[in-house]
Amino acid sequence: MFDTKIAIVIRNDLATWQKLNVTAFLTSGIVAQTPAIIGEPYRDAVGHVYNPMTIQPIVVLAADQDTLRTIHRRVLDRDVTASAYIEEMFSTGHDAANREMFAQFGPDNSKLAGLALRAEKKVVDKIVKGAKMHP
Repeated sequence: MFDTKIAIVIRNDLATWQKLNVTAFLTSGIVAQTPAIIGEPYRDAVGHVYNPMTIQPIVVLAADQDTLRTIHRRVLDRDVTASAYIEEMFSTGHDAANREMFAQFGPDNSKLAGLALRAEKKVVDKIVKGAKMHP
């Protein structure tokens, strides 16, 4: 149905609140990259209007830190634009502080908490190889 795939890979040793927080932040990055994936507003049976959501399913995967680093390298090697969240960002309180913290680390020394990407299905499948469906 879709030529592309959206995948979010979350580090499997995070606390539940962290996994949910990271998933939300990473999803916002995918939507910002491609606003056209947002559908029409939802309406219930009595006319209440709710926010539109993505028209495309999102796969949420889990991986350990080593697998997440491998996936990160594949993202960079294939020049795929991704959303990334590092562990150190849990200690910040707003966007500017997040970006400031993020800028202090590179692919070799960051403690990734999660990555999200949207690309051709086959490309995404190759990149996220090794990650498992999130339980």
